[in-house]
Amino acid sequence: MTTAFDTALADFADLLEAGLTARLDANPRPGEIVRPARLLAAMRHAVLAGGKRLRPFLLTEVARLLNPGLTVETLMPAAAAIECLHCYSLVHDDLPAMDDDTLRRGRPTVHVAYDEATAILAGDALLTLAFDLLADPTCYTDPTLRAALVLDLARAGGLGGMVGGQMLDLAAEGRFGDGEAPDEASIRQLQAMKTGALIRAATVMGARLGDGNEQEVRRFGRFGDIIGLAFQLADDLLDVTATESEMGKAVAKDAAHGKGTLVARLGVDAVRAELDRLVTEATDLLAPWGARSETLAATARFVADRRR
Repeated sequence: MTTAFDTALADFADLLEAGLTARLDANPRPGEIVRPARLLAAMRHAVLAGGKRLRPFLLTEVARLLNPGLTVETLMPAAAAIECLHCYSLVHDDLPAMDDDTLRRGRPTVHVAYDEATAILAGDALLTLAFDLLADPTCYTDPTLRAALVLDLARAGGLGGMVGGQMLDLAAEGRFGDGEAPDEASIRQLQAMKTGALIRAATVMGARLGDGNEQEVRRFGRFGDIIGLAFQLADDLLDVTATESEMGKAVAKDAAHGKGTLVARLGVDAVRAELDRLVTEATDLLAPWGARSETLAATARFVADRRR
């Protein structure tokens, strides 16, 4: 049965797809010379392939909760930016030197559809485009806001965030020696970096775009932390319970790569219990906004209960 939340997420995904398509056309922007056709096609393959669009959805929903007068169109540059950065990370994660995946969202990964060099460059270009969108003064006129958004995304996506988390994940596989298997605290840390940091950035950036005060920015930062952990826990569960056709990508990868996960450490039942607790905590954080926050509460439930 299709719920109101399902409809809202699907409608937003359509809007975002249109926004991303417009930003990935062949027309050079001021300061650009030409947009190479093969590179552009690979970028479009990576970005215009469907997906949950969770991070930009969170950004827009938080912003509009704090400032109901905002439109999705006004928020589209930041929403597109965070999705471009997320998609770049998927392109690079799928490379043979990383996770060596051949399927993503039910389609060949970029390095399979094109080649490794093109995939690397497509990821590089998507990463750069993310910051181009945030820094463009025609999108957000307030320079203080633009700088804050750029910093939020850079810190979440870089050395101490997503990229650093990927490095810790590779180390946890034993890539660089025969170190001890990561303990629970180490697993939580790397997952907070690799997965959670970008989800937290989405909610923090949304709070800034909604003109939230510092207390509200911190509150939605915590909300993002919870959603990020729930997303990774659900992902780990799906890796051991779902099929490849359901996921649109390979499953049972964690065990095959020797990765430590909280599912492996704590067991399926304990992880499901933690997901229930996280949904309750996330919902409690939304209490000041009452019924107006139902879409964000439904997002928390969706993340914890997702089947793909």
